[in-house]
Amino acid sequence: MNKLVAAMAVPIFFAYLTVAQAATPQQQKMKDCNAEAGTKDLKGNDREAFMKSCLSAKAPQAEKQGTPQQQKMKTCNKEAGDKKLKGDERKKFMSSCLSA
Repeated sequence: MNKLVAAMAVPIFFAYLTVAQAATPQQQKMKDCNAEAGTKDLKGNDREAFMKSCLSAKAPQAEKQGTPQQQKMKTCNKEAGDKKLKGDERKKFMSSCLSA
């Protein structure tokens, strides 16, 4: 019984480690800004000002594009606007466009 529990726990543990190690874009940006502030040897108010400007800097173009679902939503929304759809017609169009 103990071997069975141990055999099941090991893959779950490694799956958890894999998920836990994946950094979000914001976490990665924080890490990068922090490293850059360290290489510049910034302290106190200078470091605080640098971190604020670094973290609020615009994201690279690749991050601005969004997920495929967001891109699809943007495309469908633009198309509905071009067709000047309103109310129920717009809802039906958006539903069919997003599910396609």
